Amino acid sequence: MKSITDAVQTSQHVQTVTDRLERADLWMVALAAASALVAFLVVLPMFWLVWQASTVELLRAYDLIVSSQTARITANSIGLMLFVTVFSIVLGVPLAVLTTRTDLPYPRFWTVVAALPLVIPSYIGAIAFTGMFGSGGEIDSLFGVSIPRIDGLSGATFIITLYTYPYVFLTTRAALLSMDSSLPDAARTLNAGPFEAFRRVTLPQIRPGIAAGALLAGLYAISDFGTPAFMQASVFTSMIYWEFGNFNVEYAALLALQLVAIVAVVLVIEAGIGRDEDASGGTRVGSTIRLGIWKWPAMGFVSALGVVTLVVPVTIFTSWLFRSEGDPIPSLEFQWEFAFNSMYLAVLAALVACAFALPVAYYSGRTNSLVSRILERATYVGFAVPGVVIGLALVFLGTRTLPSFYRQGVWLLVFAYVVRFLPQAVGTVRSSVLQVDDKTIEAARTLNAGRIETFRRVTLPAIMPGLVAGAVLVFLTTMKELPATLMLQPIGMDTLVSIIWDAQNALAYRYAAIPALLLILISGFSMLVMLFQEEGDLS
Repeated sequence: MKSITDAVQTSQHVQTVTDRLERADLWMVALAAASALVAFLVVLPMFWLVWQASTVELLRAYDLIVSSQTARITANSIGLMLFVTVFSIVLGVPLAVLTTRTDLPYPRFWTVVAALPLVIPSYIGAIAFTGMFGSGGEIDSLFGVSIPRIDGLSGATFIITLYTYPYVFLTTRAALLSMDSSLPDAARTLNAGPFEAFRRVTLPQIRPGIAAGALLAGLYAISDFGTPAFMQASVFTSMIYWEFGNFNVEYAALLALQLVAIVAVVLVIEAGIGRDEDASGGTRVGSTIRLGIWKWPAMGFVSALGVVTLVVPVTIFTSWLFRSEGDPIPSLEFQWEFAFNSMYLAVLAALVACAFALPVAYYSGRTNSLVSRILERATYVGFAVPGVVIGLALVFLGTRTLPSFYRQGVWLLVFAYVVRFLPQAVGTVRSSVLQVDDKTIEAARTLNAGRIETFRRVTLPAIMPGLVAGAVLVFLTTMKELPATLMLQPIGMDTLVSIIWDAQNALAYRYAAIPALLLILISGFSMLVMLFQEEGDLS
């Protein structure tokens, strides 16, 4: 009798386990399906772009691609990217060494000063510098000295470098802090000079960090729309927008595909350069480089950089607040409605991005399979593609398939923001999912809690900080997005960035003052969010 009872219990146990496995499989299948749907939606605009380009006759496409104008744009874009990358390395690496390896006084303060330019959108700096130099500029008005205007490709290179070198500075600094700093000392004991020790020992170890920062600076340079447009530099992004505005959509689509191809090549090259010796894991502290009398020029250099990148734009825009000359332009007068519209769109983008990110991040964080990694990486496509390309692709989608959505409501624009900034939410949520202890989830399951109840009562509270951080990052970056906003914003719905664009085009800089200062304030807040997030990760 006992054997029969045991057999029944065993059978029931097996059935229970089988049911749980089936439910688990169904749960993961549902997550995979939801992740695949999100990945499909994210890459969908690129299909529309390819489709639009494929409608161009081959002979006409060839003529457009090999035209002298295309060759000039390609050379300018690649040149802009290369020069910005090189100059960012020239600025960022020495600053990282100064703040980590030398006895520079108050290193934390100088680190903040060197990193803060990252909080200012480069197109804000472009407006400030174009308004300061040249005939009739601020310097001319105050001192009667006309300094040549900063514009064109060289001006765009100068401005973008000033606001992107912190990428190289921050990644190189992180690499220097994580490497074993006693290794250069060992090289010095073998009679190597300071520069030879840096070249042969330190540089190979921090090269992945430099490459990561250089990649970000280069991608920013080639995908930036506002600065080249304001500086009147003919590059891919500005030309795509002008061709789109002139209804030459075929040429705009071809240019967009060429820009995407260049970005893809850059990513492949970086993947080869970035894989190098592992610089992490070092904890030993080496000797500090004594600056001696050179500490004063070093502090002067960082101070001058802070004045040029931070003090000048804020001062210029503040002074424009009190400028009243010229005929008033009522349509550009600041209204709080502009800020409300920007915040409204950013809140919607943040909520939708988190809803999209949740299944992708959870599936990727819990399974780590090839499929999950592919689906997660697919959501990063929009982040690598310039905003003007995403905007153009969604214009094609909206005008051909969803005409009732194109410029008639906010959803197509919100979708563009989500495609562009979804990786910020996916990354932060996935990091939180990885920190959830499997034993905690299993404990909840042993108390007969279902999958959904376990997720709602255990997992969701645990990953909520990452979800909130991702939403804040999407919110803040959406507020500053320029090209997608200009191409897809509903008719009559002005935002902060669109008013800045209109004021710049009308050469009525004072109308850009309040929106620009608000964006600088918002960008500064985004830096605080990132710093708190880093502290949370470290703790």
